[in-house]
Amino acid sequence: MQALVFDGREARVVERPAPEPAPGMAVVAVRWAGVCRTDLELCRGYMDFRGVLGHEFVGRVVEGPDAWRGARVVGEINFACGRCDACARGLGRHCPQRTVMGIAGADGAIAERVAVPVANLHRVPDAVADERAVFAEPLAAAHEILEQVAVAPGTRAVVLGDGKLGLLVAQVLGAAGARVTALGHHDAKLALLARRGIETARAEAWNGPPAPLVVEATGSVAGFRRAIALCQPRGTLVLKSTVAAQEALDLAPIVIHEIRVVGSRCGPFAPALAALAAERVDVDGLVSDRLPLARAADALARAAERGALKVLIDCGAPRV
Repeated sequence: MQALVFDGREARVVERPAPEPAPGMAVVAVRWAGVCRTDLELCRGYMDFRGVLGHEFVGRVVEGPDAWRGARVVGEINFACGRCDACARGLGRHCPQRTVMGIAGADGAIAERVAVPVANLHRVPDAVADERAVFAEPLAAAHEILEQVAVAPGTRAVVLGDGKLGLLVAQVLGAAGARVTALGHHDAKLALLARRGIETARAEAWNGPPAPLVVEATGSVAGFRRAIALCQPRGTLVLKSTVAAQEALDLAPIVIHEIRVVGSRCGPFAPALAALAAERVDVDGLVSDRLPLARAADALARAAERGALKVLIDCGAPRV
């Protein structure tokens, strides 16, 4: 099969053996795969990853248990052991023995086929088109905030960052009843939220008051500092991206203002798929480009361009 492989130096499309369905696993013929910022960071040395890239996908099960054959699916990316204390407590996403699709120890989905634990699969509702279903994984990450933080109707929230995840987070919080202000640097991206009735502003020009809920989705040191400053005393700061730069940060304001800091990573697929089916979020406007699998390396370059949003890769499974 064809797959986009990072070998430690470059990412390129090569021929690889198709995965075999081990016990408890299914093989999915991938229809669409999405390029995530994490994929770009992996190609810059993050996690010292080698193998097939990609963890956002939609496809059909072609091998595995009979009950799943032919099902149109998306899949969670953390492959837990199912035996440890974390798994017993329902924390498979934090299993110390886990591998992570296309990120740590498991091949990813920018390929014609990908092997996924059956326990990680979710059927895609008929109302959700393939190109929308590929957003299930990042949208689930946005919904994780609602699992971690009580968001009452009318809660004031500030979302920093107008990248793909920031745009999804702003919509999810808005759909939950929060009064959201989204801050970014790209007018075209912010306009996507404005059309949904969400307040937006250029980050460098906004001087609104601190909020009880702040979400940092820039992945930058400057964004982290701004997020702390915008969080009111005893407010909650949610970190949706890791701050890659190894730089000294002044954490005194967190102590002084008794700010609660919440790390937030992967999330639940069921509410994400329900939101897609009910069209509570707009993902169509988040697609910058579509390229075939043969040009997957070009898709990475396109996704890295300033202002780009989601780049989708057509991995060749039959359309439905």
